[in-house]
Amino acid sequence: MSITAQNISKRFGDFVALDNVSVECPAGQLVALLGPSGSGKTTLLRIIAGLEFADAGTVLFKEDDITRHSAKDRKVGFVFQHYALFRHMTVYENVAFGLRVRKAPEDKVQHRVMELLKLVRLEEKARHYPSELSGGQRQRIALVRALAPDPEVLLLDEPFGALDAKVRSELRSWLRRFHDEFHVTSIFVTHDQEEAFEVADSVVVMNKGKIEQFGTPIEVFEHPATAFVMDFLGNVNKLPVRVEGGKALLGETGMVELPAKLFGTKENGKIDAYIRPHELDISRTAEGGNCMTAKVLHINPAGSVVKVRLMAEDFGLVITVDVSPERFRDLALKTAEVVYVTPKSGKIFDTDYTI
Repeated sequence: MSITAQNISKRFGDFVALDNVSVECPAGQLVALLGPSGSGKTTLLRIIAGLEFADAGTVLFKEDDITRHSAKDRKVGFVFQHYALFRHMTVYENVAFGLRVRKAPEDKVQHRVMELLKLVRLEEKARHYPSELSGGQRQRIALVRALAPDPEVLLLDEPFGALDAKVRSELRSWLRRFHDEFHVTSIFVTHDQEEAFEVADSVVVMNKGKIEQFGTPIEVFEHPATAFVMDFLGNVNKLPVRVEGGKALLGETGMVELPAKLFGTKENGKIDAYIRPHELDISRTAEGGNCMTAKVLHINPAGSVVKVRLMAEDFGLVITVDVSPERFRDLALKTAEVVYVTPKSGKIFDTDYTI
């Protein structure tokens, strides 16, 4: 069951939540709606679910126009951030609820409920109440409750937002494996780019009620279409530069040239360059010449990389550089030391440019 939202617009008073938005989710794919708070992603999800109605536009399930259908007629499973389990019902009764509403035979209810509880390895919790479960267990029950009536579409609104980091990571992996097994067409909302990239087949980046970019996680990360996408996808150094003759120059005297890819047609003027921490290199000497002098402010070992924060005093900039643990050991960096930072690549976008 593919999902298509065409030219969707929605206002709440004077606030424009969605402005002529179009999204397609192919059958069997898991698509993430990614963006900051207020970008319109939850409103779009609720319109697809039938919990809100658009002011303009069309929602299609496969080729069927369901724009004005009620939520109960859309065969949609919905998973909320805060579980929304019935506290007075046992785990078994929670999962059975949707089947009983649809008046399924009791033998089918029992078989389906126990099948799903075994799938999430919580069959021993069948007679327990939600208050007796951990947060991760509650969210797994919320997911199988949504799946119990065999929905054609699964919609998830910040499904892991109420959980701690370790449980979130475990459930992300679990959801991906679960989707690979069942292939239910799914859309989930998140503001966490790591979550979106780890779980989704495709990512829709939203901002201020519009779509900034749509593509696979690799496409979106490696080829950001706009300055917003580049900046939103975490940990980027934003450096003020002058563009002259197709070159990006840092500093009033053009002391450092950035090997940046210029998107758009801007030839001259001041603009921001975006450089990710791994696109900068630290060295003890200024052998290449095209580098910034910087003082080490803080060193943060962060798993697979060491994050080094520095002050480039000549430019009045605080920058972050990611180096491998091996490179860090070779450099033997210490706080307050002076080093040289060389840009390896970067990107510059015109404010009105999109790919």
